[in-house]
Amino acid sequence: MSVPLALDAVAACMARAQRLLFITGAGISADSGLPTYRGIGGLYHDRLTADGLCIEEALSGATMAARPELAWKYIAEIEARCRGAQPNAAHRLIAALEQEKSMVCVLTQNVDGLHRAAGSRNVIELHGTLHRLCCTACHHRREVADYAGLRIPPECPLCGATMRPDVVLFGESLPLRALARLDAVLDEGVEMVLAVGTSSAFSYIAAPVHWALQRGLPTVEINPGETALSAVVRHRLRLRAAEALPELWRRMHPSEPAED
Repeated sequence: MSVPLALDAVAACMARAQRLLFITGAGISADSGLPTYRGIGGLYHDRLTADGLCIEEALSGATMAARPELAWKYIAEIEARCRGAQPNAAHRLIAALEQEKSMVCVLTQNVDGLHRAAGSRNVIELHGTLHRLCCTACHHRREVADYAGLRIPPECPLCGATMRPDVVLFGESLPLRALARLDAVLDEGVEMVLAVGTSSAFSYIAAPVHWALQRGLPTVEINPGETALSAVVRHRLRLRAAEALPELWRRMHPSEPAED
């Protein structure tokens, strides 16, 4: 199927559906200038860190516990690359859909906070967010816009222990509250599932797509590359997120201008 016809088919499904689940990964933020830490062009693609560790070891829960200054070194590097980034058209149009549909939920692996910055409210940040710090010893938490001026690693102002980002590091469990929210969304009913800018390498990311396939619901992948879901979804758009979402919006709203 040609790209224009595939866009027409996906837009028609989206226009009919009132309850949509978007699953997003690093690819949706690439058009905001954010690098991935893995993958072609990523910060740590196919190489070790400067300390001779693979990034999965450097950014692990075990390293944060034993050598927080080392884990923080690479967390701060990633945050610095993300600093100042703004939501792109894909983030903004997903947020706009939330205003006109009965339910739009975003399940994101991203820790950059761009979905919330774009205006999305029903967001499940499965891997947490860089913009919230929590103490490793007490219950103190704080929100930060970025890490500019932050002592690395930061200390808790209440007890002096090391603080860490409220993110899921390698080897750590996913947050139960986020998983429960996803289960509730699926139990309440979803009419369409779209995987956007994610390699879907983790089974828990691909699971909602397979859940929809088992129920005969429309499934869509928006990704210029090949992924684990490419061969099984009903509709595949080999486009970047910021290319595909404006085209879909134009088809759903022919009388309204769409963002570029």
